[in-house]
Amino acid sequence: MTQNLNQYGVVLVTAASRAEAEAIAQTLIQARLAACVSLMPIQSVYTWQGKVHLEEEWQLMIKTDLNQFADLEAKIREIHSYEVPEIIALPILAGSQPYLNWIAEQTQSVKKDMERQ
Repeated sequence: MTQNLNQYGVVLVTAASRAEAEAIAQTLIQARLAACVSLMPIQSVYTWQGKVHLEEEWQLMIKTDLNQFADLEAKIREIHSYEVPEIIALPILAGSQPYLNWIAEQTQSVKKDMERQ
């Protein structure tokens, strides 16, 4: 199964806590909007409403099919605690074909799976 590299990417999202990051990750995996979500604690410095903040956050690194970005973004916005969450997609410029195939398999919608049967 040869995949178009341009359709795969990493989506970066920050969350206020580990629990929130885990909840977002679980939701995206269960909805088949992500193949894998890696979670890392980070320190963020940013300006919000005119004030500089230094906060501990959790970074989600979401591996996905970017053709599903609109649905992924909508799902994140639905459950995220931030008024304006970071949701940034970065394309995968090169990748192992077996790994890209795995992303494709994991992010196929349940509807597509049923159509193939």
